[in-house]
Amino acid sequence: MNIKIPVSLKLEHEELHNQLAAATKIGGKIAEAAKLVAQTLHPHFVAEEEFAIPPLGILPQLIEGKITEEMRDVIKMTDKLKSELPKMLEEHKAIVSALDNLLNVAKEENKLEYVKFAEKLKLHAKTEEEVTYPTALLIGEYLKLKFNKN
Repeated sequence: MNIKIPVSLKLEHEELHNQLAAATKIGGKIAEAAKLVAQTLHPHFVAEEEFAIPPLGILPQLIEGKITEEMRDVIKMTDKLKSELPKMLEEHKAIVSALDNLLNVAKEENKLEYVKFAEKLKLHAKTEEEVTYPTALLIGEYLKLKFNKN
């Protein structure tokens, strides 16, 4: 089964990545701060898109009660997420710290668009911690229960 990241989440990641890339190119202190965010964020986004977010792509099938044998691959992803979760949460702390630096620099330079961007990305991380990761983990546990019944 080709497990795909929900389009809305994929587009959100792309938008955040593009905004950050633009910030790294404007020069000055904002670019320096944005580069630190990018260095911290990039490997984290790659991991998320590998195993943390794709399980959410099967939610429509699960709501309809459709469980397929191919969904066993999702359990592998969610097991990896479960084992990597402490590391991912630590990465969020480092990302938020880098974003706080960007936010402070943007405030000093009165660049409100970068203040808003930093706040938006911090909210994104919080949403992942409160919604995305727990939902993905629940999907894995749900599938384990369903497959054990059969």
